[in-house]
Amino acid sequence: MSDVAAVKSLVTRYNALRQEVAKVIIGQDDVVNQILISIFSGGHALLIGVPGLAKTLMVNTISQALGLDFKRIQFTPDLMPSDILGSEILDESRQFKFIKGPIFANIILADEINRTPPKTQAALLEAMQERSVTVSGHHYKLDLPYFVLATQNPIEQEGTYPLPEAQLDRFMFAINLDYPSFQEEVDVVKATTSNHKPTVNALFTAQEIVDFQQLIRRIPVADNVIEYAVTMVGKTRPNSDAASDLVKQYVDWGAGPRASQNLILAAKTHAAINGKFSPDIENVQAVATSILRHRMIKNYKAEAEGVTIEYIIKSLF
Repeated sequence: MSDVAAVKSLVTRYNALRQEVAKVIIGQDDVVNQILISIFSGGHALLIGVPGLAKTLMVNTISQALGLDFKRIQFTPDLMPSDILGSEILDESRQFKFIKGPIFANIILADEINRTPPKTQAALLEAMQERSVTVSGHHYKLDLPYFVLATQNPIEQEGTYPLPEAQLDRFMFAINLDYPSFQEEVDVVKATTSNHKPTVNALFTAQEIVDFQQLIRRIPVADNVIEYAVTMVGKTRPNSDAASDLVKQYVDWGAGPRASQNLILAAKTHAAINGKFSPDIENVQAVATSILRHRMIKNYKAEAEGVTIEYIIKSLF
């Protein structure tokens, strides 16, 4: 199949996928969209939201609709790296045998990643970056596609270990989940308090998703769009000449080159799922907020004056 036909096929199948997820997840269209863009771009996502907004259900439903293997890891302060990577045991024949941990799946839900110490966070983040795991000197490749969706509860800071900036940078998207609207909440209550259980059908295979990820990387991008993305990221750095007065006043630290790479990859995916064969500046703007949100550090002045990071990002367009 030609790339043009493949993009058209992706549009059709993506819309079918959205409808399949909507059988279980009511509303949250923008969040579902960003998670799917992240998967098809080959990135990872960080979901930030208060408890009870169906974060786990959302990821489980998406993994079922994509036909992928799903594992959930509940992070706790006493979780050790071996609990997620796996460990070697002595079997009956007195040979060492490796028992794989929950990290060996296609979609990992890292629930409350800020609840666990840095040692265990780092074990997960190595797997995210390298798509492989090293245990007792042995190297194990993870099955592709490999997608980590970590959740963070923004209201409880007691006994938590916030992710360091270098580790936050490995997430393509930071997605904020808000409360549903009144009508959406009414629909949620109706759907979840009856005995009707919708069935989610698998619409993709793992290999098809890998093929679509490669298709997206082949999409051509005009130089002016790449330059626009790199300029936008440059403007987030308060020490650069391009930085606006707003950034110099309220931002301590800007985004790194990984942000530019992610902006272009996500813009390619955003263009493809909307039936375009090459991304333009609008596609870059559509994904910019979630890509830059966790890579920019506001200073105390911004906190004191109530200036949001979203407001600063919008000023860069």
